[in-house]
Amino acid sequence: MDVVRDELLQGLDAARVRQKRRSSRLKVAVGETMFPVLEFREGGFALAQEDAPKLRGLVDLYAGDNHLYQCLIVASEEDGPLMRYEFKRATAASDRAPLDFARDPDAPVGLIEGPR
Repeated sequence: MDVVRDELLQGLDAARVRQKRRSSRLKVAVGETMFPVLEFREGGFALAQEDAPKLRGLVDLYAGDNHLYQCLIVASEEDGPLMRYEFKRATAASDRAPLDFARDPDAPVGLIEGPR
């Protein structure tokens, strides 16, 4: 009886993971390898245990093709079919270089020249 129940629970867990994998837009990039993010929360994210090794270190988080964060992560716990990771640092990705000075909020945006 317990064997059938355990197999049924494993089948349900596998079906949930497949559904989350299909619907996930978030991905974690480790070098050239991408893993679908099955759950995302403020302090971290979760991947399928079967997909991801115990990742550690610097990874990039994407939503589709948009680079969202560069993260320093550590594997925190196994949770059924999921492996949970915590952020040690999550820095928002930017498409321009950071400024090394404070920008005046009243500074002009551009120069408008009059007719010649």
